[in-house]
Amino acid sequence: MKLLSRQEEMLLLAVWRLQHQAYGVLIRDKLKEITGKEWAYGAIFTMLDRLVIKEMLTSYLADPTPERGGRSKRIYRLTIDGKKALVEIKQIEKALWEGIDELGLESK
Repeated sequence: MKLLSRQEEMLLLAVWRLQHQAYGVLIRDKLKEITGKEWAYGAIFTMLDRLVIKEMLTSYLADPTPERGGRSKRIYRLTIDGKKALVEIKQIEKALWEGIDELGLESK
């Protein structure tokens, strides 16, 4: 399986945390909350499309809501392959960090 980029990993984790509320605006809000960084909608939707093509995500249109002028939200969900990719990257990161307690940045 191809490794996820750090941004793809964070996006998949945000989708997992949001579950049935995982649509563009809330995904962006969750990423900002967790990372403290601004995320461009274009970048998020590009990654979402790419992860759907890679079959790590699926999407469906929710029922239209009056708040959105009758428009539907596109909801994203992790696939089995998406979940496996997250487990794999977690194991790799754990192995990379094993035995590293400090990076030599302690104060003197």
